Amino acid sequence: MSHDEEHIMSTGEKLVRMANQIAAFFHSRPREEGVAGVAEHINKFWEPRMRRQFFEMLDSGGEGFDELVVVASARIKRPITPAEADLKLGLAASPGDVAASQK
Repeated sequence: MSHDEEHIMSTGEKLVRMANQIAAFFHSRPREEGVAGVAEHINKFWEPRMRRQFFEMLDSGGEGFDELVVVASARIKRPITPAEADLKLGLAASPGDVAASQK
């Protein structure tokens, strides 16, 4: 078994890899079209949990993300936290959700 086969990627590493693959495709397009394309793809196909983790990673430095992904992030919809969702529904946010949203 090779080293690559033994290595299990973390969810964060997978998100970086997927985002960078999207960017690699759009690098062949004019800059503005590439930025818009990356943002549109992530907005359409990534579920809120993926986008939430994506923004958590960007907020903590965004290490490993292609520059096109970082620029496109300004156009990517930032999902609300579970605590914010509870409040929108008129529910009291659970202590765990509040703690998670403050990280």
